Amino acid sequence: MNTGEFNQRVDDTLSDIEDALDVCDADLDWDFAGGILTIECDNGSQVIINRQEPALQIWVAARSGGFHFDFHPNEECWKQGDLELMAFLSQALSEQSGESVTLSK
Repeated sequence: MNTGEFNQRVDDTLSDIEDALDVCDADLDWDFAGGILTIECDNGSQVIINRQEPALQIWVAARSGGFHFDFHPNEECWKQGDLELMAFLSQALSEQSGESVTLSK
């Protein structure tokens, strides 16, 4: 994947995440600035999502640690090992917020 394709996929993914947050019932606030999506839980904890262009990865920082997701074209999703990005975000945000969070495309 070249840099242009990578950036388009990341833009699409971040937009999908924002759309999923829009319809989510959890008390979450988010801000997209400078290419970084910051999701804040009601308790003040954050999940931060950004692109790492040199590595062609999406990086996520959460209370549980730092995670690096690669795009898998055969599955059309971002994964770290067997962990899919949207499923991970749902889990991390549920744990951090204390609410049930389900994000999907």
